[in-house]
Amino acid sequence: MSSLAAWRAEARATLALAWPIALTNLSQMALLVTDTVMLGHYSAEALAASTLGANLYWLTMPLVFGLTMAAAPMLAQARGRKLRHVRDMRRTVRQAFWAVAAAALPTWVLLWHAGWALGAMGQDPALVVQAESYLRPLMWGLAPFGWFMVLRAHLAALEQPKPAMVIAIAAIAFNALFDWLLIFGHLGFPELGIAGAGWASTASNVIMFVALAAWMRIDRRLRRFHLAGRFWRPDWPRFIELFRIGVPISAMWAFETGVFSVCALLMGYFGAASLAAHAITIQIAAMTFMVPMGISQAATARVGLAEGAGDRAGVHRAGWTAIGLCALFMSATAILLLSAPRTITALFLDAADPGAAAVLQVAPGLLMLAGVFQVFDGTQAAAAGSLRGLKDTQWPMWIAALGYWVIGIPVGAVLGFRLGWQGPGLWCGLVLGLAVVAVLLVHRWAQLSHMRVVAAPMFSAAG
Repeated sequence: MSSLAAWRAEARATLALAWPIALTNLSQMALLVTDTVMLGHYSAEALAASTLGANLYWLTMPLVFGLTMAAAPMLAQARGRKLRHVRDMRRTVRQAFWAVAAAALPTWVLLWHAGWALGAMGQDPALVVQAESYLRPLMWGLAPFGWFMVLRAHLAALEQPKPAMVIAIAAIAFNALFDWLLIFGHLGFPELGIAGAGWASTASNVIMFVALAAWMRIDRRLRRFHLAGRFWRPDWPRFIELFRIGVPISAMWAFETGVFSVCALLMGYFGAASLAAHAITIQIAAMTFMVPMGISQAATARVGLAEGAGDRAGVHRAGWTAIGLCALFMSATAILLLSAPRTITALFLDAADPGAAAVLQVAPGLLMLAGVFQVFDGTQAAAAGSLRGLKDTQWPMWIAALGYWVIGIPVGAVLGFRLGWQGPGLWCGLVLGLAVVAVLLVHRWAQLSHMRVVAAPMFSAAG
C-alpha cells in the first residue's frame, strides 16, 4: 500500500470506528438532559436538588470511568498481537468487571451518605434531603454503567462499535418512559418525584448493560469469547495493570472536570448574567466535544491494535490521523462560533426574559473565546487518546495538572479579578491552560510514536 493510500485507509478506519462511539457519547448526555427536562416540569426545587446531586455524582465517577478507559488499550493490544488474543481479551474483560466493582464500593458508601457531605458544604437543608433521595437510587446504576463501558471497549477493540450505539440510543427512550412513570406516577406507578428520576437512570443503565451482554452472547462472532467463562478466576497482574493505567486517567479526568467546576464558582462572583453566559458556553463546548471524544476513543483502539501487532508505522499513522481529524473538526466549529456568536447565544435565551439582554452582552464574547478553546480541546483529546493506546497515562496526568491548575486557573483568576476582565478573563486562562496541555501532549505523542519499542505480551498462563 502506498503511503498516501495507507493514510487514507487509516482515516476511513478511524472515522468508521469513531462516529458510532461519538453517537453513544451523545446518547449518554441525552439521558441527563431527559432527567433535567422531566424534573424541570415536576418542580423547580426538584430540578435544583437533582443538579446538586448530579454534581456530587460526577465528582465520584472518575475512578470507575478511568478503569473502563484503561481496559481499552489492553483489549486493543491483545487483539493486535493475535496470538491467544481471545483468551487475553476475555481475561481483561473479566478483570475490568472486577475492577469496576471494586471502585464502585467506596463510591456507593460516599453517595449513600451524600446528605452528610452536602450538609457539610453548607447547602440548603431542604435541597440536601431531596438530593440524597435522588442519589441513593441513582448510585446503583454506577457499576452496570461501568460494565457497559467495558463491553463497549471490547467491541471497539474488535472494531464493531455499532451494537453499543444502538443500545445506548434506545436507552434514551427507556429513560424517558421510566421518568414519566416514576417521577409523575402515571399508569398506576407510585409518584416518587426526584427519587423516580434516580431509579429511572439506574434502570436504564442496567438495561444497557444486560442488552449489550445478551447481544454479545447471541452474536456468533462474539460468542466465541465466552466472556462469562471462569468469571471467578482472578488474574492479579492484569487486575493491578488496570489500576496502574486507569488511576492516572481518573486523575486527569478529575483535573479537567474540576477546573470547570471551579471556574463556574468563580464566575458566580461576577453576577447572574456572567454565570448564565458561562453555562451556555460550556453546554455548547460539551456538545461539540463529543465528536473529538469519539475520535479519541477510536484512536486508543487503533493505536493499541497497531502496537499489539508490532506495526510501528501503524502506531504513528493512527495517532496523527486522529489528531488531524480532531483539529479539522474543531476548527470548523471554531469558525462557526467566531462568526455567529450572538445568533448562537440567542437560541438559548427567551427574548421576553428581562435578564436575557444582560446575558446577550456577555455570552458572545465567551463563545468567541470558546471557538479558540475548541481547537486546543480537540487536539489534546486526540493526543491523550493516542497515548492511552500505548498505555501512557502518567505523563498526561501531570501535564493536565500543570496546564489546568498551575496555569489555567491562576492566570484566569488574575485576569478576571485583578485586571477586571471578569468572565472573559477566566476564559482566557482556560484557553491558555488548555493550549499548554495540547502542545505538551502532542509533543509527548511525537516523541513516543517516533521512538516506540514494540511491547512484548505482558501476561501469560492459561484461562
